[in-house]
Amino acid sequence: MRPLFFTQNNDLSYNLFVRFVGRISLKFHLINTMNEFATSFGQSAAEALPEKRAQFIRKTYMLLAAAILAFIGVEAALFVSGAATAIATMIFSGGAMGWLLVLGLFMGVSFLANRWAVSETSKMTQFLGLGIFIVAEAVIFVPLIFISTYYAGDASVLMKAGIVTLGLFLGITATVFLTRSDFSFLGPILAIGGFMALGFIVASALFGFTLGTVFAFVMVAFAGTAILYETSNVLHRFNTEQHVAASLTLFASIALLFWYVLTIFSSRD
Repeated sequence: MRPLFFTQNNDLSYNLFVRFVGRISLKFHLINTMNEFATSFGQSAAEALPEKRAQFIRKTYMLLAAAILAFIGVEAALFVSGAATAIATMIFSGGAMGWLLVLGLFMGVSFLANRWAVSETSKMTQFLGLGIFIVAEAVIFVPLIFISTYYAGDASVLMKAGIVTLGLFLGITATVFLTRSDFSFLGPILAIGGFMALGFIVASALFGFTLGTVFAFVMVAFAGTAILYETSNVLHRFNTEQHVAASLTLFASIALLFWYVLTIFSSRD
């Protein structure tokens, strides 16, 4: 069934392009701010005592699992309560300006959440930052979920994309922990690749050509590389007191990967 807020005047491809810009901009923010706070109060987890390192890893990934479950819970609450329909209606009816407003707010909230997550003031402030970021991600995913389920014609596309995303994340994570390599050298490569992708996105919006599924596959590879880089940073850039910030970074990476995997599953190409 076609959602009521999908009208003949909605250029969904254009909206998706704008969303892509927002997702890449978020990754630039996370990559650029990573080194700013990574070793703000202590040695890296990789250099810590084995028991301290193990405790840090356990806390980070337990909190990451909790963040993913919280995201699912918030997303479900938005759709069950009808708030998701209101959010999507507001965004689609607002056209390009509506998307830009939402993306601007999302970037602002993301910046604030990151700052709070790495705050040395208190653990409560750090957890509050993570919580705000989870809610912001849930809200920004609402339009894509509507679009994906509509074009795929099957709500199970969300489960399929989720399983693929989780499998990719676990595989990449295992690579980092088994090899114990430092992949921080990928930072500049990701920045260059991201700017190139951003150029294609802007050009497609300006000149009217579509990027298609191939671009989504390329961006899945980009997201996977970002996870490789950031998972390595969990060990080599964060210290043992920064499990909240580490969890937020990994959660953002998984959300990015899920976004592009879901885009592929719901593609009309």
